[in-house]
Amino acid sequence: MGSLLGPPLSALAISKYQLLFSSSTASFPSSKLRLTTSGNTRHQINCISKFGSFLHLEPESKPECLDFDLSWFNSSDRPRFDVIVIGTGPGGLRLAEQVSHFGIKVCCIDPSPLSSWPNNYGVWVDEFEGIGLVDCIDKTWPMTCVYIDDYKTKYLDRPYGRVSRKKLKTKLLENCISNSVKFHKAKVWKVKHEEFESSIECDDGSELKANLIVDASGFTSSFIEYDKPRNCGYQIAHGILAEVDDHPFDLDKMVLMDWRDSHLGNEPDLRANNSKLPTFLYAMPFDSNLVFLEETSLVSRLVLSYSEIKRRMVARLRHLGIRVRRVIEDEKCLIPMGGPLPRIPQNVMAIGGTSGVVHPSTGYMVARSMALAPVVAEVIAECLGSMRMIRGRPLYHKVWHGLWLIERRLSREFCRFGMETMLKLDLVGTRNFFEAFFDLDPYYWHGFLSSRLSIDELDCFSFLCSDMPPILPGLILFQSAHFLWSECWEI
Repeated sequence: MGSLLGPPLSALAISKYQLLFSSSTASFPSSKLRLTTSGNTRHQINCISKFGSFLHLEPESKPECLDFDLSWFNSSDRPRFDVIVIGTGPGGLRLAEQVSHFGIKVCCIDPSPLSSWPNNYGVWVDEFEGIGLVDCIDKTWPMTCVYIDDYKTKYLDRPYGRVSRKKLKTKLLENCISNSVKFHKAKVWKVKHEEFESSIECDDGSELKANLIVDASGFTSSFIEYDKPRNCGYQIAHGILAEVDDHPFDLDKMVLMDWRDSHLGNEPDLRANNSKLPTFLYAMPFDSNLVFLEETSLVSRLVLSYSEIKRRMVARLRHLGIRVRRVIEDEKCLIPMGGPLPRIPQNVMAIGGTSGVVHPSTGYMVARSMALAPVVAEVIAECLGSMRMIRGRPLYHKVWHGLWLIERRLSREFCRFGMETMLKLDLVGTRNFFEAFFDLDPYYWHGFLSSRLSIDELDCFSFLCSDMPPILPGLILFQSAHFLWSECWEI
């Protein structure tokens, strides 16, 4: 641990942190505290800061663009491709990299293809090892821990890592460049379809055509269609990468969840609301003075406000004795979870947040998208790289069903069932749930969180869950797993 009053970051140190953690733009507009310049107000702010508030601090790291010489599409090029990918987030670039490896002509379209990705990505190290991306992890913690309450802590012997957004995007871009992927800096306004090809219209007036359009533009996309009401749950979080005087976390342990609420003892309104809609702290300690802190609502349908999340976080940091000296980055997340899958098949393919691959019970997506992109790419290559050139409806059918095999759909429905269980739990029920969940054989909780249990294993998992203490009000639902399977076959 560092000293209680650590020295402020020098300009050189700030530059070092910007290099290590390149990218800072939040997904949503930053909420800024309006300050007056009176001496009394400044005194009040200083007092608040002393006890853990960070709300008046501006993030110091600025958005950066990667320095790459991409192969740009221009008007003199033939505007015809095999595949057009809308969006250059992790899922979109991974799919473009994998598809182009087969010699298929790909174009990626994004308003800012070289911009740094805004949010932090945490993954279980074994997930990235399994898909050959472990070199894109810039920090690893040998263990994780879960604070159930003030008296119970679970220590999980499973390494956790923080993805280097710069390393991952650099690796994907380099592979795309090697595979002759084209890039176009524009926003897609409209997608049109004919029998055997589709076209897109961009805000710069350009029109490009392809056999297959893939939407990787994120949750707010309007290009993917649903035939059922989107009754999603939502995960909401506010996070900061901060320089602090000190913090109480072990440097060899990542804090996966901290469900303690003793920090709300002097905040009766916040404590009452937290008892109904609980939030937890997610913390990555990099060193004794640098830590990523994120207050998170795991899943709810009554979405908490960012102001509520921040107030809880301020109270927690004050209680933990964490004084934030500088905010290097901040981020805001609102992730739809669960709900129905997109209509399968449809003319536009999807990958990433638009495709339904977000884990319905946890909100995890990056490792899954990285793992499934090669699977989808192989199906696309079988269709567009073959002599018979499967196009139109047969192509859409094959790629959608390649992503969502029946077993993956059943697995997702099981996890969605788990999300519906979580939605019924208050703070006490949530604590009891995770205490029992992490007491399971690691093979099962590893597999559940990583979406890699087979149907038979999920069936076994459901019976293990049914043996959990009956005080868990929602877990009795798991005893209906066999009924769930029969319902899923209607998908």
